[in-house]
Amino acid sequence: MSSPNAIGVFDSGLGGLSAVKEFLHVLPAEKIIYFGDTGRVPYGTRSRDTIRKYAFQDANFLLKNNVKMIVAACGTVSSVAGDALRERLPVPYTGVVNPTCFTAVRKTKNGKIGVIGTAATVNSHSYKLRLQKLMPEVQVFEQACPLFVSLVENGVIHRDDQITRLVVRRYMADLKDNGVDTVILGCTHFPLLREAISDYMGGDVTLVDSGYETANYAAKVLREQDLLSDDSAPKQPSFFVSDTPEGFKSVAGLFLGRDMEHTVTQIDIEQY
Repeated sequence: MSSPNAIGVFDSGLGGLSAVKEFLHVLPAEKIIYFGDTGRVPYGTRSRDTIRKYAFQDANFLLKNNVKMIVAACGTVSSVAGDALRERLPVPYTGVVNPTCFTAVRKTKNGKIGVIGTAATVNSHSYKLRLQKLMPEVQVFEQACPLFVSLVENGVIHRDDQITRLVVRRYMADLKDNGVDTVILGCTHFPLLREAISDYMGGDVTLVDSGYETANYAAKVLREQDLLSDDSAPKQPSFFVSDTPEGFKSVAGLFLGRDMEHTVTQIDIEQY
């Protein structure tokens, strides 16, 4: 199962597949190995110690597959365990926080940026602290949106769905009232709600997709370190999960925007 040229991507569940979609677009010649910890999702409600433990198990599984880079396509892991992963992993690492903040600072015109994510992401203030470093005068408005993950996992994402619209309004009202002109979608599930969020916030508000920004940043890192694949032929991604693969196909199709004909392998993540 050796893939010495692969990029390893992991998430607490299947939300990270929205980042994989961007990787397949930005880096089609790269082999992607994806691990979704579907048996222990969600991470957003766990303690910091538990999130760190899970993150290193996930990364260790990918390292066993000889990956050349590891990406935590998860706002929670990036926020809570990102620094530890960056220090201790033997290959280049990126989470979603830094690449996303760089773009948000570039996009804002009025210096008011909203951050939406899981409770763990928001409580860590990781996006806020990074934004303040990049732009000291920035005003950051944070909002935990725990129900967004449930909406996406259950396919309740259509912009015209009354439930979707009600939950979007409930979470986004304060950000709108505070006049933010840029919103960081700080969880890789949230891009699937982009249309509904945009409808509510209005067309003048820029939504920054953490998966897209992270894929572009990873491409830059690989290019700078001369780690890009020499073989230009498009590669098929490999998918691994920690719970039954049943139902993966339909949910993955939603996230990836394409039909899933790939095999999905269940692994025991506690071994790593």
